[in-house]
Amino acid sequence: MASDTDKYSRIEYRRLIAWPQRIEREAPLLEKVLSTGPLRRLLDLGCGTGEHARFLVSRGYEVVGVDSSESMLASASDQPLEPGLEFVEGDIRQLATMVEGRFGGAICLGNTLPHLRGEDDLEALLAGLQQRLLAGAPLVLQLLNYERIFQRDERHLPLNFRPDEGGEIVFLRLMELKDNGEVLFFPSTLKLDPEADPPLEVKASKKVRLRGWRVGELEAALDRAGFSKRFLHGAFDESRFVPGDSRDLIIVAYR
Repeated sequence: MASDTDKYSRIEYRRLIAWPQRIEREAPLLEKVLSTGPLRRLLDLGCGTGEHARFLVSRGYEVVGVDSSESMLASASDQPLEPGLEFVEGDIRQLATMVEGRFGGAICLGNTLPHLRGEDDLEALLAGLQQRLLAGAPLVLQLLNYERIFQRDERHLPLNFRPDEGGEIVFLRLMELKDNGEVLFFPSTLKLDPEADPPLEVKASKKVRLRGWRVGELEAALDRAGFSKRFLHGAFDESRFVPGDSRDLIIVAYR
């Protein structure tokens, strides 16, 4: 059973994300970058339900997926683990003591980095990566472009709909933006049944405190940690990152 502190214990991300389409969209850049690493052993930080980790193992990598959510890792492990795949429950700020050996690359995608809310948290993650990554290993960071979100005062992410018995499941992600860079994130799942009264039912809803990291903050932290060679993209198609326009921020950095 997931603990009461597991913010995502009732949010069914596997059902609410179109994973085959997402992996197809992200795979070319991931494979291009990770293939340059000195070792085909990777870290998947904030691995969630494990789709990226399983994809990379299918491409011949060994992958250690790390996540702090017990429920996410339960979903990640609900199928037999392929050789070379391992999932570890723990805090990504403690990589140096939580995982063993060295790695030829790492990915940190989606909403993982915003869960690190302080400069010291981010520095702890990067210090652990410095210890676990081999020289020349690539690090792929991807998160929402919070520069754009704050400039435009965006309050929600696009809605996701999935068919469900008797109607649809709606994945609603609302945000409240704070002047100090904090983001209150409200991931919620609703059941829409046009024949019911009322037609909309809240199935699950959480409040999660995040940090809306800006590109300048992340680049400064990477500089301090010694990740000096970097490339910025606004999407997985390698389009140019435009702070006020790009929907995503992708940073490819090298140890």
